[in-house]
Amino acid sequence: MSKRTTGALKSGAQVNSLPRTLSKLGICSRSGAIKFITAGLVKVNGKTITDINYRTDLNKDKISLEGIEAKKEEKIYLMLNKPRGLVTTASDEKGRDTVYACFNDSGLPYIFPVGRLDKASEGLLLFTNDTAWGEKITNPASGIEKTYHVQVNSIAGEDLLKRIMAGVKTGGGILNVKSASLLRPGEKNCWLEIILDEGKNRHIRKIFESLGIQVLRLVRIKIGRVQLGSLAKGTYRSLTKEEIKSFF
Repeated sequence: MSKRTTGALKSGAQVNSLPRTLSKLGICSRSGAIKFITAGLVKVNGKTITDINYRTDLNKDKISLEGIEAKKEEKIYLMLNKPRGLVTTASDEKGRDTVYACFNDSGLPYIFPVGRLDKASEGLLLFTNDTAWGEKITNPASGIEKTYHVQVNSIAGEDLLKRIMAGVKTGGGILNVKSASLLRPGEKNCWLEIILDEGKNRHIRKIFESLGIQVLRLVRIKIGRVQLGSLAKGTYRSLTKEEIKSFF
């Protein structure tokens, strides 16, 4: 342990790696911070730092990015009605449109998505610059329920619902749901309501793929007690204080 780190810990300071500090300040993601640091764009107390393991004290150190002081941003908590066709990432190596297109010209500081929705999926997506809040929600141990409305190219009977509820074996193991129910029947397809209290990559799509059923639309309408409601597609709003606190 370096003398710098030892002294900081003794004084009860809030010590983090430089990438973590920039993330906590709401300036950028940790991966983005690493790029800035290694490019020599970050200074701590007037000294250029290129070591991504460099430890900083949030309460004492003066940090700047490209000559501009990095100050802690006001905490922001948003919900977006994600349209179909956007990828949930800040930038895409394939040049695809991302969810950040919905925030163009908004003047917002750096925010990150809390969880994911794949390109073909729609609906409720949370954003924040509060890393601790976001990490608590995405932690698998939180057990926060997420509700989806899913249109499939099949007529769902009790047998199909029982198979889904029993857990579906895929190449990655058993995928379970909290509940599965018929929402709206149809002649050739139907809408189901699926509730998860866990969330693996393409969780619902993999379940139906393994059953030989095609997902036509997948819309997340609720996370915990926060509901999508009448929010227009491609638009966002701030969460209320009650919604922010409702997760914990």
